[in-house]
Parts: sequence; structure tokens; C-alpha cells
Amino acid sequence: MNGVIVYTDGACRGNPGPGGYAAIVEDGGRKTELFRGYRWTTNNRMEIQSVIAALETIDPAVPVRLFSDSQYVLNTLSKGWIAGWKRRDWISSARQPVKNRDLWEHLDRLVARRAMTYQWVRGHASHAENNRCDELAVIAALGQDLAIDSAYEAENPYPKAASIPASRPILTGLLIQNELPGLV
Repeated sequence: MNGVIVYTDGACRGNPGPGGYAAIVEDGGRKTELFRGYRWTTNNRMEIQSVIAALETIDPAVPVRLFSDSQYVLNTLSKGWIAGWKRRDWISSARQPVKNRDLWEHLDRLVARRAMTYQWVRGHASHAENNRCDELAVIAALGQDLAIDSAYEAENPYPKAASIPASRPILTGLLIQNELPGLV
């Protein structure tokens, strides 16, 4: 398949807690790393947000091959869970409201417009890009000036007693582009 390769991961320091997502987008000879941190969220939300962030940078006409260690994300996308949720008015098979509906609706709109294939990779194993995404997601979660996950915090208020150590690096929202030698 010609197109773009995307690697994603999410992280959370506590669950809920400060979280971050990361994505690596490989498009021909260019590699772009995206990551961002949030002050109060969940790991699953960050896993979904990593895919959203990547897809928002890619032309919908370009096919995408998605690599992720999140079976939650990959099963939802590849097994048609979203279609079932929509048929049941966003109620899960367990007859509960679907968690993270705001992100799933957004991701559904992005995925519906493009050709995609999905590949699961074992997390924290020997997959270099997945390990890099994990590293960036953790860095983002530990950063300062973390973004607010408004939809999550509306239902799960941020604990006022939570403190963010002053020693955290300011690295959220960073975009890095590198030319990769030997890639066409």
C-alpha cells in the first residue's frame, strides 16, 4: 500500500491523571513527530487522541497504515464497533453509554473519508517507533502548561489539590520534522 505510515501511543500518569499522546507520521522521506500533554485525562482518551492528531495532518485522499499498541483503538476501528454504537445511539453492547464518545465521533469522521489498514504492535517491546511514541507521550504527560481535556473534565472534574511539580520539562505541543535518508 502506498501512502502514509502512522505510529501512535498514549500515556497517563495515573488513570485518570496527567496524560499525553504521541504520533509519528512517515510520509515518503519525511518523519513528523507530534505530541501533547493534558492535565487530567485517561490513557484510553490519549490513545484515541493520538490517532486523531495524526489523521488531522494527512490529506484524506492518502491511504494510511496505522500501527498501534492499543487493541481498544484498533478493535474499535477494524471490527466495526463504532457502527454498532451508532446504531444503538452510542450505547455499548453492555448497555452502557459509550465512553469517550466525543473522541470516537471525531475519529469516525476522520476515518470515514480515507482508506486505512491497521496493525497491532506489542507495547514496550522492540518496536522502535512504538517505543518512541511511548517516550514522547510520557514526556508530554510530564510537561508544564498542560492542555485541558474539556470534554473529560466536564464529567470528571480536575482535582484542585493536584499539583504539578515545577521540575517538569516544557515540551508539550512540539512538532519535529526530520528528513529520513534512504526513504522515498
